[in-house]
Amino acid sequence: MLFTQLPLCDALLEGLQAMNFTEMTPVQEQAIPVILAKKDVIACAQTGTGKTAAFLLPLLNNLYTEAHADNKINAIVMAPTRELAQQIDQQMEGFSYFTPFSSVAVYGGNDGDAWDVQKHGLLNGSDVVVATPGRMLSHINLYDVDFSGVKYFILDEADRMLDMGFYDDIMKIEKLLPKDRQTIMFSATMPPKIQTLAKTILRNPEEISIAISRPPDSILQSAYICYEAQKIKIVEQLFKDKEPKKVILFSGSKLKVKEISKTLKRMGLSTGEMHSDLDQAQRDFVMHEFRNERVGILVATDIVARGIDIDDIPLIINFDVPYDAEDYVHRIGRTARAGDSGMAITFVGVDEQYRFGQIEEFLQKEIYKIPLPENMGEAPAYNPSVNNRRNGGGNRDRNRKLKAKGADNRGSRNRPAENRPHNKKRNPRHNHNNNAKKD
Repeated sequence: MLFTQLPLCDALLEGLQAMNFTEMTPVQEQAIPVILAKKDVIACAQTGTGKTAAFLLPLLNNLYTEAHADNKINAIVMAPTRELAQQIDQQMEGFSYFTPFSSVAVYGGNDGDAWDVQKHGLLNGSDVVVATPGRMLSHINLYDVDFSGVKYFILDEADRMLDMGFYDDIMKIEKLLPKDRQTIMFSATMPPKIQTLAKTILRNPEEISIAISRPPDSILQSAYICYEAQKIKIVEQLFKDKEPKKVILFSGSKLKVKEISKTLKRMGLSTGEMHSDLDQAQRDFVMHEFRNERVGILVATDIVARGIDIDDIPLIINFDVPYDAEDYVHRIGRTARAGDSGMAITFVGVDEQYRFGQIEEFLQKEIYKIPLPENMGEAPAYNPSVNNRRNGGGNRDRNRKLKAKGADNRGSRNRPAENRPHNKKRNPRHNHNNNAKKD
């Protein structure tokens, strides 16, 4: 279905045409008409399905076609991380280029000047506020913000926000909003806690489910069964004769990310790191260098696994096996986006075999095991069921996952942040990220 078949205002259609957005993704085709009809929505859709446009386009259309207060906040979009909030704000700028709307992004990670920009936008009214829960609450706790004009409340990646411990923050913010509003919730998964939240804040919602739970066939998946000490040697072997370009290497903790990054730099590989210890200016610099191929390998925690839109990633390396299939899907989903192809290689250590076996079971297929190069010695036998008994089963893995997530997210809520002032726009005709599937 084409965007031109939707009852969108001319200003939005002009912006879509300038950005070369033509055909809708499934989640856009299902969600946009429902949101245009002013109904509450709960949608199960993963990153990479085009969900950002699925809620921004009808939101902007409704604001454009209905009466609303000029000097008040009209819509709030909540996101779990500063990166996703920044990305939503950037797409907001593109879609709204030919409209008169203002926006402000409220997230942590930069200097005090950014706080003042955010404060000005909140107190003087912005049509759309894109915010992380912790940062928004930090502003609310210091001064009165007028939410009486809010007509739309959108939660993006709601499951991720709850995983990060933002439930109480979300509820505190929700209680300040008018009851007569449209509430929209997007989540990659639908566990009981999300269903409970939906029942609490949504009114007779329309349910939308996009069944994209497994990686696309365009991702060539493979694995090395190895000992922990062999993992760095495999990376060295992979790039022995070929310079890495736009490769993301995931590891489960920020401490290990730092160690791996230092080791790869000593090998002479162009490497950057991404984790929660970096402030926003550092993150922006690393991502800029990576996008422009001045950094060949981005070593990152799962902070990059969700909601970050980077073009043309040819290879994902899982230095550690993710703690569940959902994390695996999100990680390797950074490649093969927008119809491209890509590769994902996972290093499976002895103590990680059970988890990898669970991932294979979820995928309903056996992932090809690449033989180790002869100069690296023998590889351990692959027997995930034996490894499960040795490791004490899945509960121990789950506890380690929660600790790892807590460590990487700790302290991320109340850092100062940078933001673009009220709709400081760029011409969408110069926007090269022009595929509707990108979030």
